Amino acid sequence: MAVYRIGSQDIEYTLRRSLRARKASLSVTPKSFELLVPEAATDEQISAVLDRRRAWIIETVQHMAERARAQTRVYQFVTGAKIPYRGRMTRLTIEPFDGSLVEVSFRNGFQIRKPADLSPESSDTIIESALRLWLKRRVRDDARAFIDRHGERHGLKPRSVQIKDQKHLWGSCGKDRRINLNWHLVFAPVPVLEYAVVHEMCHLKYRNHEPRFWDLVGRVLPDWEARKQWLDNNENFLGWETLKVS
Repeated sequence: MAVYRIGSQDIEYTLRRSLRARKASLSVTPKSFELLVPEAATDEQISAVLDRRRAWIIETVQHMAERARAQTRVYQFVTGAKIPYRGRMTRLTIEPFDGSLVEVSFRNGFQIRKPADLSPESSDTIIESALRLWLKRRVRDDARAFIDRHGERHGLKPRSVQIKDQKHLWGSCGKDRRINLNWHLVFAPVPVLEYAVVHEMCHLKYRNHEPRFWDLVGRVLPDWEARKQWLDNNENFLGWETLKVS
C-alpha cells in the first residue's frame, strides 16, 4: 500500500501502474481508494495528481469511515444473531448434536448444528469458520452458474474462477484469463453478485473501463447501472465485524 499524507493523517491507497493507461485516474475500492497511473509516471507526477484531488480524497476517506462504523457487528454466534446474506439480514439458529464437525445449511435462515461437546471458549471461532467456508462455496457456485449463463453466448469464458478474501477489490481478471472474486459479494443481492461476475468477464475482452467495455457490460446486463449503484452504496453491508464480549 502507498501512503498519502494530509496534515498529520496518513491515508493508505492502492497504486497501480498500467502500460495501457494514458492518464491518471482515481477510483473507490471497498475499503480504500485506488490510483491508476501510466507505467512511466514519476513520483512527482503522482504527488501532483493526489494534491489536485485532495478534497475528493478527504471526502472519500471520511465516507468510507462512516460506512465502516455502520458495518454489522456480531458479538456471539448464537441463536437469534443475524448476519447479512443475499442483501438481507438473516437469522442464525444454533443447535447442538452428536456429530464431530459443525454443519451449516440454509432454510429460511441459517441452520447451524454444532458438536454438543464443543467448549464455549472455542464455539464462536469454530462456528464462524464453518459459516465463512459455507458462504465462500456458495458464492463460488453462484459465480460458476453466471459464467455458464453468459459466457458461451458472449464469448467470455474464463479459464477458472477463484474466490478470495480480497481487501481492496470486489474482483479482478488476470491476463491468464482467471477471474478472482471477493467472497463478501455473497452478502449482496443475487443480481449484484451477477453484475460483479459479468464485470470481470467483460475484462476478458477489454482490460480497461473504456466505453467499449461498458457497452459490452450493457449488452450482457442492460440494467447494470442499478446493480453497480447498489454495490457502490452498500459496502458496509457486505460482511460483519466480530466483537468479543468482555
